[in-house]
Amino acid sequence: MTAGDAVRGALALLRRHAGRVYALSLAVTLVNTVPDVLRQLLVHDDPSVAHALLVDVVGFGTGLLAQLWLTGALTGLPDDGRVRPRGALGRGTATALRAVRTSPAAVLAGVVLGGAVSACLTLPASIAALGLDGVLGPLGAPSAAAFTVATVSDVVASWVTLPFLAVVLVLTAGSARRFAGKGGS
Repeated sequence: MTAGDAVRGALALLRRHAGRVYALSLAVTLVNTVPDVLRQLLVHDDPSVAHALLVDVVGFGTGLLAQLWLTGALTGLPDDGRVRPRGALGRGTATALRAVRTSPAAVLAGVVLGGAVSACLTLPASIAALGLDGVLGPLGAPSAAAFTVATVSDVVASWVTLPFLAVVLVLTAGSARRFAGKGGS
């Protein structure tokens, strides 16, 4: 599967199943927001760059778990339109690994396009609320309003972009299964 095929296919599936997919994505995003906010609050008034990097590593980890779970839950989307939450993390991990082996270019396209949309949704609000230094460096001690604006922009960006990459991974991994004669993903 080419990167273009994966992107076009993902957009078509998301349009067709938008209600179900984005409702699930919102639930995953809100669950992921709890540790996301807690990790930021732990270093709220801490000027340490090392602690800020640690917070980012934890945030990457929780975001990756959310992405893999959503990917696993959406593996049935191309075949029967069903969402399968049970066992989703294991299925999502296997699907992501298969997609990377099948077409790294398609996965990279999904990551880059999803990241670009996420940045467009997050950065303007976060920079306006926290300032450029607050976005790039240690969080410092922003006001509750600034912190809330930045958090809400992160939630919106995750809600919108997590499903796109999940479906790109599912379609890319599914193309490998079909070529191997194993049916759909």
